[in-house]
Amino acid sequence: MISVTQLNGRQYWINPHQIESIEANPDVTLNMLSGRHVIVRETPEVILDRIVEYRKRIGAFKNEE
Repeated sequence: MISVTQLNGRQYWINPHQIESIEANPDVTLNMLSGRHVIVRETPEVILDRIVEYRKRIGAFKNEE
């Protein structure tokens, strides 16, 4: 799970494997596989860095290094 912050300041965690796409228009919107849209304060680059760190932590990159 990665942490994200909604525009109202509420922090929560989402499963990065459920993110279908990320849009910046100008707010950053995470489009989830469920069809839900989550608008967050983080930049797309921060979200991607958190996903990479999460994947490293769970060992998803073992075969990719």
